[in-house]
Amino acid sequence: MLMNVQLNYDKEKLNIEIKAENIIGVLKPNLVDYNLSGVEEVRRALREPICSKRLKDIVKPGEKIIIVTSDITRPMPSKLVVPEILHELHEAGVGNEDIKIVFALGIHRHHSEEDRKYLVGEDVYHQIECLDSDIDNVKLLGYTSRGTPVEIFKPVTEADRVICLGNIEYHYFAGYSGGAKALLPGVASHRTIQANHSRMINEYAKSGNAENNPIRNDIEKVAQYVPIDFILNVVLDDQKNIVKAVAGDYIEAHREGCRFLDRLYKVNIKEKADIVIASPGGFPKDINLYQAQKALDNAKDAVKDGGVIILAGSCKEGFGEPVFERWIKNMRTPDEIIAEIQKNFELGGHKAAAIAMVSKKCAIFLVSDLEEAIVKEIFVEPFSNVQAALNEAFNRLGRQSKVIIMPYGGSTLPFYSGD
Repeated sequence: MLMNVQLNYDKEKLNIEIKAENIIGVLKPNLVDYNLSGVEEVRRALREPICSKRLKDIVKPGEKIIIVTSDITRPMPSKLVVPEILHELHEAGVGNEDIKIVFALGIHRHHSEEDRKYLVGEDVYHQIECLDSDIDNVKLLGYTSRGTPVEIFKPVTEADRVICLGNIEYHYFAGYSGGAKALLPGVASHRTIQANHSRMINEYAKSGNAENNPIRNDIEKVAQYVPIDFILNVVLDDQKNIVKAVAGDYIEAHREGCRFLDRLYKVNIKEKADIVIASPGGFPKDINLYQAQKALDNAKDAVKDGGVIILAGSCKEGFGEPVFERWIKNMRTPDEIIAEIQKNFELGGHKAAAIAMVSKKCAIFLVSDLEEAIVKEIFVEPFSNVQAALNEAFNRLGRQSKVIIMPYGGSTLPFYSGD
């Protein structure tokens, strides 16, 4: 009996057919009860902040307010959340002229005007000044206890109040997104981001770990220099709907969001598969290879050594970051990349190293919009569609091979307790 499975790809759907006896799991979010969703859940979180006063009771008229929110590569629904933040600020008597919205680019590309309108909506865009962060327009404020220079986008350092927005999902070395990550890497300099991310090779710098994660801990030390007055983070379901919002203290509220994320997306598997088919989840998580890599990293926890991961991601904007592209295209072997990143860490190269480490464990088949010749340069095998990639995987590993499908690979974290 054939099973039909749909995967999100850019803004479209891909269909694949697999014999039911080959499938040992389709990793979807766990069933979690929740009372509210969408904007109503955001409003509830703002009414019930965690370890904090309400936002309208923190800010004062005349104060300069910065709202930091995610860029176009993130699924954060800023156009739903920002108006609710603005409502709280207006209730406190803050005028639009004292508010700025900063899109946290990190080292990602700058936005077009249409991108910025898309992110916050036409009404907000025309009422509030919206600007991209700039890794070159920063101010050095000091150093964290781990020696990371705290260089932050100047308009953020000059604000009286800083509000950080974001969505919480798994991050392959920071543990989770969200919280203070809006500042680092969000609005930090290249030097700051590189110093922080260089700790990715630490054994505790891994997906789903926040408490003793050296990268997450270093990120949160930035708030000693740029106080985060309030956060609002959301967790999205597989349809990108808000199913949980947390607001208030930048650590305590964030951790509550992480606990909800674990209940929703941490999925136990009884055995690993010979073949894992993973989609990052569609746009914007597969906008480029730099972003799609996160699904690959999650998928590695579900595949056997010597198996195959089929990654289906559009990557219509190419590699997404020039240093990453240089590293992954110019190094001759995965071993060379791994050895080089340990000797000479370079931001962007860390993504190449992450892909190289997965390629040491299993074969990687990539279904994307990238040119076939380019894919062949990067230790990844190109395929025109998922069905062709699956057929080749069966040819190599045998027709009885077991398959796990991850339709939301950018969000879902497989958890296997033993070998």
